[in-house]
Amino acid sequence: MKRLICVFIIYILTFCNAGFADETKILSAGVSVNEVPKVLFGTWRINAKLDDTNSYSTFKPQSADVWTLTKTGDKITLSNPFTGATAEVSVRAVEGNLVVFSKKAPYDNKVLTDTVSIRIDKNNFEGINTLTLETLSIVDGHVIKTENARYLIKGEKIAGENIIE
Repeated sequence: MKRLICVFIIYILTFCNAGFADETKILSAGVSVNEVPKVLFGTWRINAKLDDTNSYSTFKPQSADVWTLTKTGDKITLSNPFTGATAEVSVRAVEGNLVVFSKKAPYDNKVLTDTVSIRIDKNNFEGINTLTLETLSIVDGHVIKTENARYLIKGEKIAGENIIE
C-alpha cells in the first residue's frame, strides 16, 4: 500500500511540475514588437553568401536582395519591392541590437522556414539567414525531404527615417 501511495505522489508531483514548466515557458516566450530597435524599420540592401548547405543544387551560392521592414500595430512585415513578395514575420528574440525573426511560407507541396539573426550597427547589420525547405508528400503530408542552407548576410540601410548620416 505504501508503495502505491509513493507512486501516486511521484506521479502527482511530476504532473504538477510539468504543468508549471509549461506555464513558465509560455510566460517567458513572448517578445514584444515594441522591443525591436526602430532602426530596423526601413529599406535595406542585402548581400548573402552561402556558408553551408546540404543541397547545393537548390540554394544559390550568393544573392543580392532588397528588404523593406515595416511595423503596423503589433505586426512586422518584410517585403521586397522588386518581387512584390510580402510576409509577416515573428520576432523570436531581441537583445539590445541583436534581433532574431522568422517566417514560414507554405507553397505547393513545400514549406520554407526562414530564420534571420542580425546584429544592427547604425545603418548596417551582419548576421545569419537559415533556411529550411521541407518537401511534403502529396499523399499524406509527411515530410519526405529536408534541405537546409545557412547564409552569411550583410545589410546596408538605403531608405527610412532612421538613417544616420
